[in-house]
Amino acid sequence: MIHAPEHPSWRRRFPASLAMTMAIALKLIPGDRRRMRVRLALTRSVRGLPAADLEDVQEIYRAVVACQPPWWRGQIDCKERSLATVLATALTGRRCHLVLGARPLPAAFHAWVATDDGTPVGDNEAGGHDHPWTPVYTTP
Repeated sequence: MIHAPEHPSWRRRFPASLAMTMAIALKLIPGDRRRMRVRLALTRSVRGLPAADLEDVQEIYRAVVACQPPWWRGQIDCKERSLATVLATALTGRRCHLVLGARPLPAAFHAWVATDDGTPVGDNEAGGHDHPWTPVYTTP
């Protein structure tokens, strides 16, 4: 579980809260394949926006982590946090990319976001420095 002690500004908190609510609402769709198709369709829909810079994406990611709702009693995974970051960035008029990755040992899957130049944001939350992640799919 990730905890964020800082409180983001309202300028970042509102889109982050809205995007996190949308990402959690997708968890209610039955079927893993269907949920992933909707996630990928949402992230592909923002490809016409101009690219966000690294500082904006990092700030929005921190706001998304800080705005995880206390009313949701289920687990909020990296997929929801990264989708919410992409959607919150889109709500500010910019875009970043959703990246799905894996590692062989210990075997695991992870999702994070990346800027246009490929700089990862949120890739270190599940031990990414000890055992690096290999990107498998990046949204356009």
